[in-house]
Amino acid sequence: MAAQTTTTRRGAIEPEDLARLFVERANAGDAEGLAELYEPEAVLAFPPGARTVGREAIRAVFERMLAQVPRFEVEPALPTVRNGDLAVTSTRPADNTGGRVQVVRRQPDGTWLRVIDRPEIRD
Repeated sequence: MAAQTTTTRRGAIEPEDLARLFVERANAGDAEGLAELYEPEAVLAFPPGARTVGREAIRAVFERMLAQVPRFEVEPALPTVRNGDLAVTSTRPADNTGGRVQVVRRQPDGTWLRVIDRPEIRD
């Protein structure tokens, strides 16, 4: 696994920033930083067929994932759908899994965090 970064992490100013921040942190080997992109009680539908709940459990999943996946690339974003402090973001994955979809919420400080993340959706 790559060394974990200890720099100050920026938050997502717009919902669309979360995908870029995910790639940056993943490529830095920063499982803790990845987990910080999620609300404390967020749900991650990963590994496929599983449901991971809570930031600490999500961090553990990312630690295992980063040990196996050498590099991530930013994927093309699909249009974000917003309703007040909630938004749905998605990307068209390069690995042909069909789509990646996240429900995100604006936090009191104005940044955005993932609430529900479904990274693997088959066509």
